[in-house]
Amino acid sequence: MKPLLRSITPADLLRPAIALLLMAGLMLGGSPAFAGLPPGNAVTDPDALLRDALPVQQEDLVGLQHRLEGTSDDLRAKRWSALLRTIRRTQAAYTTRRAVILDAVPDDRRQRADGLMEQLRTDLEGLAEAAETRDRDAFLADRRRALTAIGGVEALLVQGAEVVIPPEFDALPRLVGRATVSISTNKGELLAVVDGYNAPLTAGAFVDLVRRGFYDGLPFIRAEDFYVLQTGDPKGDADGFVDPASGRQRTVPLEIRIPGEEAPFYNQTFEDLGLYKATPTLPFATKGTMGWAHSDQALDDGSSQFFLFLFEPELTPAGLNLIDGRYAAFGYVVDGFDVLEELTADDRVERIRLVNGEEMFMDHA
Repeated sequence: MKPLLRSITPADLLRPAIALLLMAGLMLGGSPAFAGLPPGNAVTDPDALLRDALPVQQEDLVGLQHRLEGTSDDLRAKRWSALLRTIRRTQAAYTTRRAVILDAVPDDRRQRADGLMEQLRTDLEGLAEAAETRDRDAFLADRRRALTAIGGVEALLVQGAEVVIPPEFDALPRLVGRATVSISTNKGELLAVVDGYNAPLTAGAFVDLVRRGFYDGLPFIRAEDFYVLQTGDPKGDADGFVDPASGRQRTVPLEIRIPGEEAPFYNQTFEDLGLYKATPTLPFATKGTMGWAHSDQALDDGSSQFFLFLFEPELTPAGLNLIDGRYAAFGYVVDGFDVLEELTADDRVERIRLVNGEEMFMDHA
């Protein structure tokens, strides 16, 4: 069995200088790199992280999204007048830019986008009413629906977009979009979204193993309180998936993408790249981030083992947690956090199944 990380405390992660001395005991391997905190409030909501990770170039739609996501501070402070002004400005932007947004959607998806934009209009009206009546619960519910509608349109804009992957990896499975999986455990069910836009080979390997039933019945082999929960180590001598067609263990390269890049970097850490202030497109910024395990001897020997990040994001901000830039994140748990908190090394995966997105899977290039 290939361990992921040795036991480490939140204090370690918050003291990079000390943590440097502990890296020899980490499965992550390589010399650490550190990045500055991202400007503004860190994004820790998995749905927001997934929206931000979509390769969308339609600035008007992204602007609507960020306006609504930016209302959290005013909502916490109960600045209702400021909230109402923001929503009114968002409504005005929606009205003037709706046609432009819809024109950017491919013809065969425009009708669905139109329905989502109409839903967004209704939700913005609800938000304005909630701000006027100072109804926090209604505001949160309408904002959630509005952001879901925006995310739906964004997904229609990028659906089918494929990342250019080096030909040396042509034999590996890949995911060319997103897929939702249900992770059933003896404690209950988790729902997760895996992202092939930004981690096509990692997400593809995971989905391939899900389709094969590889994870069904496997135990959690490592459970560090408030840190990581790991599974995917098969029975027998192998520490990963042995391809029955070749008889050899299949491995997946380290795969990390950063915003603004057309494709992920492969088998290079942030330090290797000199990206000391970078934050990945899929950061380890929230509880339930899904990461792909590899040994401390190589970056490209991950095969089947994956882990769920458990640390509170306030303690491990993106770029300062010793994991970003060294591991590939490939998705996020989006539901079942009460179950996640109960899981330990005494528990097991009962079954993982695809809920949707199978059409995005390819078994090779």
